[in-house]
Amino acid sequence: MAGDNLPDVLLVGCGDLGADIGLRLAARGHDVVAIRRRAELVPPPLHGVAADLTRDVPHLPPLALDLLVVTLTARPRTEEAYRATYVDGMGRALDAIDAAGQVPRRAVLISSTGVYGDATSAEPLDETTTPLPSDGPAEMLLEAERLFARRVPGGTVLRLSGLYGHGEPRLLQQVRAGEVTDPNRWTNRIHRDDAAAAAVHLLTLDETPGPLYLGTDDEPALLGDVAAHLARGLDVPAPPVTDPAQAHGRRLSNARLRATGWVPTCPTYREGYGS
Repeated sequence: MAGDNLPDVLLVGCGDLGADIGLRLAARGHDVVAIRRRAELVPPPLHGVAADLTRDVPHLPPLALDLLVVTLTARPRTEEAYRATYVDGMGRALDAIDAAGQVPRRAVLISSTGVYGDATSAEPLDETTTPLPSDGPAEMLLEAERLFARRVPGGTVLRLSGLYGHGEPRLLQQVRAGEVTDPNRWTNRIHRDDAAAAAVHLLTLDETPGPLYLGTDDEPALLGDVAAHLARGLDVPAPPVTDPAQAHGRRLSNARLRATGWVPTCPTYREGYGS
């Protein structure tokens, strides 16, 4: 909790997911400062700090820093944009924290399972699987993870699979338009509520969390199966039927995160897309 009436949580990045994490921490009694390019978009009771981390070291208010969350978003999806945001931008925020003489007790970096690239295996991939980024943006995410590990000893990386929820998912639009073209591809997803809850869970565990977790739901699913479920709910023509013998892509395991006591409210796409 906040000490000496100073904020005790810093969010580096405050988009939809970051704001959700911050609001959950505020509801638990924490005082949260959030860095965002446009501070006026930071939702109360969070306190916004305006900074473009791709160019500037932020000016932080006085803190009694206990918890640090890095949840940045880069646009467009290019190597240059991802380096500027995830690597250089995070580095500037960490510089500001160091200059303020602050050392967080707990820290979580939100990353992506995209660092695994096109890796496949007979068994689901997990935290022991070697990342194999397949493009520049994924390489920058992995570089950001390495920078975070060097600069924030004891920090935790949370690699999230495909986020959905809060707004119409792109997949619904594809199902309506009949544009599901690869039904035999394995997909992995996590509802945004469960992703935010996972970050808060790792920040507030009684025991010290490990350095790396995969945030994904309980059931990797073929794209065609998910699309067929949505098509039934939307009462639109079904997508191409899946052929499990032709399944390809990666499946992910959340066993390590589950073992910490985290329980998703949407364990599969069926609950997640239920609304």
